[in-house]
Order: sequence, then structure tokens, then C-alpha cells
Amino acid sequence: MLNRRHLRVKVLQALYSYYQNREENYEQVRKELFQGIERIYDLYLYLLLTFPELKTIALQRIEDAKKKFLPTEEDLNPNLKFVNNRVIQWIEEDVNIRTESENRKVNWGGDVHQEMFRKMFLHIKDSEVYDLYMNNGVEGFEEDKAFAVDLFKTEIANFPLLYDFFEEKYIYWLDDIDLACVAVVKTIKNLDENGNSTILPLYKDKDDELTFVKNLLDKTITRGKETEEIIDYLTENWDLDRIAKMDILLMKMAITELLEFESIPTKVSINEYIEISKYYSTPKSNKFINGILDKAVEYLTEQGKIKKVGRGLMS
Repeated sequence: MLNRRHLRVKVLQALYSYYQNREENYEQVRKELFQGIERIYDLYLYLLLTFPELKTIALQRIEDAKKKFLPTEEDLNPNLKFVNNRVIQWIEEDVNIRTESENRKVNWGGDVHQEMFRKMFLHIKDSEVYDLYMNNGVEGFEEDKAFAVDLFKTEIANFPLLYDFFEEKYIYWLDDIDLACVAVVKTIKNLDENGNSTILPLYKDKDDELTFVKNLLDKTITRGKETEEIIDYLTENWDLDRIAKMDILLMKMAITELLEFESIPTKVSINEYIEISKYYSTPKSNKFINGILDKAVEYLTEQGKIKKVGRGLMS
């Protein structure tokens, strides 16, 4: 589920907090970093659990319609295709989802949340994707799965009140939501007709990825003075005070990675921080950072400070 770029972003956020708060307690920063990474999985579970909540609202509406003083034929014999969707049923019944949700205390309980889902369902009910699914006369598991993916992409993941909830719950979740949404879609697509699927793990290789995060955070801080001097030298026509703080931080991370991570190709490190800068710094930062990091590779190679293990890692 997690990828190295997103892990770099989480370290960037932690370092920004560390320096903005005048080098606040390091252990607290590290603790919050790892908690923030774990909370990405909470976000993933919250998104998966939107489906059963919508089903609950749909069932309530069906029961309320039957209790009308003068119910219509449609009220008495409603279209049950949505509430019988097998993907939603799997999410409701999957033991792993239930266990993880209970352990992490992730749930949509509460009247406030139910009102949000009521509004979401009314919005969905008027959508083209819902109308087509309910009235196209096509049945089967693949139909249910295709609908669940389309519904999530077009209506659920973009619902404004859901965004408001996530922003209020944990401010960094707005940076994580694209990653979590991709994971939800992948989870649904992996499901087969016999219910043979499972939720995705947070880590591909937990020990390796946590070691990467810890070392990148630690080494960027401990090498801070050294990397700042390198940046100062390579930007001789610039006053460091005139360079955006985020640009300096991204370059410090990149140079630290060049120096410390022997198995990561230099080109990968440079490209990753250039891409991150497009989202987290100024519009012109990516070109500026690209130029300085190219100089850094040349300078540090001449100094014999970049050591890579494996073929092709210097390129």
C-alpha cells in the first residue's frame, strides 16, 4: 500500500514541523511521524466502511417507504440491487476488516456521521452511475464490482462532507487520501466471486520501510549543518535566506539520501524530490532543485562521498 515517495513526504512533514518549532523534542517528532504513517491505514478503513453505511441508509429508506400510509407498488417491491451488492456484503462480513476496524477503533458510529451518509446517499441516488446500475437489467458479480469501483471513484471519494470530516479528524489525511483511495479501488478489484480477497497490508516490507523512514529522518537532522553548507556552496549566487525553506529542506533530504542510502540510485533520489517539490513548494522550485541536485551529484562524486552498492546505481 505505502510507497517510498509517500514515506518521503511523511518525513518531509515531520522535518518541517521539527524546524518550524525551533527543533522541538525530537522523540516527539519521531513518535508523531510513525503514528501518522499508521493512521493512513485508519483512513483506508474509513473509506472501505463507507459502503456498508450507505447500505444501512438505503435499507432504512426502503423500510420507511413500506410504512407510508399509501405506499406505491415501488415502495412495496423496491429495487434491491444496491443493498444486495456482493462487494458491499463482503466488506460488511470480512473478518480482517472487522478485526482491524475494532482494533483501531475505526467506525462511523454517531448521529452526525449518519446525517452525512444520508446526504451522501441522496446525492448518489441522483447520480448517473447509480441510475444506470439500478436499471440496466444486468446481474452478476462483475456488474456489482464494476459499480462499486465507479461509485467510489465518482461519488464517494469526491464527496465534500467526507473531505471535511477527514480534514477535521487529522489534518495530514488530505495529503494521504489519494493513496488510500487507490488502495480501496485495488482492494475491490482484487475481490473474486467466491469472496477470495483480503484487505491490503499497510507495508510491503514493514522492517525495511520503517528503517528507511527512521534513517531518513535521523540522518537528515544529524547531517543538517553539513548539507546546508553544501547547498550554500552550490548556490553561491544566492543568499540562503532568499531560498524557500521548503526547497532547502527538500534539498537537504535529497543530499542526505545521496550520501546515506547506498542501494538507492542517484537518479531515483533526484527524481523523487523533484516530483515532491511540484506539490509542496513553489511553481518554479522543481527546476531550481533539479539544477542544484545535479550539481550536488557531480560535486559529491568528485569528493568521493557518494558510494553506491550495485550496478547502475550512480545513474
